[in-house]
Amino acid sequence: MDRTDDDARKIRRVPTGSDCPVGRGDDGTWQVRGYSAARAVLRSTDTVQAGLGVETVEKMPARIRRPVLYRDGHEHREHRRQTARYFTPRRVDEHYRELTEHVTRKHLDTLRTEGEARLEDLTFGVAIDVACGVIGLTRSRPGIQRRLERFFPEKFGKPGLTSPHGIYWLFRQNTNWLRIYLADVRPAVRAHRERPADNLISHLIAEGCSNPEILGECLTYAAAGMVTTREFMCVAAWHLFTDPALRERYSAGSESERLAVIHEILRLEPAVARLSRRTTGAVDVPGADGPVTVPAGALVDIYVDEVNTDAEAMGTTPTAVCPSRPATTGRYAAALSFGDGPHRCPGADVAMMETNVFLGHLFALEGIRMLTPPRVTFQDEIGGYVIRGLRVAVDRV
Repeated sequence: MDRTDDDARKIRRVPTGSDCPVGRGDDGTWQVRGYSAARAVLRSTDTVQAGLGVETVEKMPARIRRPVLYRDGHEHREHRRQTARYFTPRRVDEHYRELTEHVTRKHLDTLRTEGEARLEDLTFGVAIDVACGVIGLTRSRPGIQRRLERFFPEKFGKPGLTSPHGIYWLFRQNTNWLRIYLADVRPAVRAHRERPADNLISHLIAEGCSNPEILGECLTYAAAGMVTTREFMCVAAWHLFTDPALRERYSAGSESERLAVIHEILRLEPAVARLSRRTTGAVDVPGADGPVTVPAGALVDIYVDEVNTDAEAMGTTPTAVCPSRPATTGRYAAALSFGDGPHRCPGADVAMMETNVFLGHLFALEGIRMLTPPRVTFQDEIGGYVIRGLRVAVDRV
């Protein structure tokens, strides 16, 4: 039987104080908290990507191709169509599962040897190795984890660029870009130009992308495939460490039953809890008292964490862990944690397979236990959480 605790969430965000499914804030930004309203906005052809630094990207010279995250319309659809083969469920199972099993065992062997480890280090190691395999970053010099830690710091604060701190921030990020390019991207591009492979970098080379354009795409996929996956694996493990019944259900379950547990945790704890869109035309969305029209040119913020716990869509006990919840099955088992519409995360199946493989091996270790609970901070721009300091231990081999 599913558990029905009133609120099983680990991540405690500041409540917005509103239960209105869609409304306009004091600053003119439209705010969406209802599941049906959010799907309508995300699926609309009259919206484009907003937030995530898109304003900065739009200032780039027109000759430079934007990463797929920042494109819309026909160009975006065509790119997604051409790269979809890298993320199909069949490919994930046939091409990436064996890699994931291998790198998981490698990193957990380190834990077994040392006896203790920080979970964020283990999950980041696995996430990096898997994402590099998918992308084609196969010629990296030693130290990629440190380089990515520098580029994706725990706090993303972006100070005003006219201040001394802002100038330093800009210099540091440009230096981090250069480090990743020289040590990771350029060696991979050179190797794949000589010997093309069936991966994303070879595809981008075949499309005629320049090295800087390939760097931009690699970092975009890295942010999703490494950073957010790392955080979710940590929070999912945290749930299982602290909920014996859920852990037993997960450990004893079939593949599909385990995935149901993971999807349900992700529904409650979306790694990206804020999505933004800019309307290019009027968009009608379901409101509390009937359709609401969001005008053209409006900025729309979607509160994914609240959308995913909309009782009208999720049924009773929307903040409980209920892996058999009828409202979240199939493609939308994690509700809108992977987004929806044209910009739905293409790597959803990779992330779920990766998480399931890692957790399956982790909780099969003899004497696995949590030594210290984590501290939680937030990346405000995406509403994401950062899990640090969760230390785990096992019986030494």
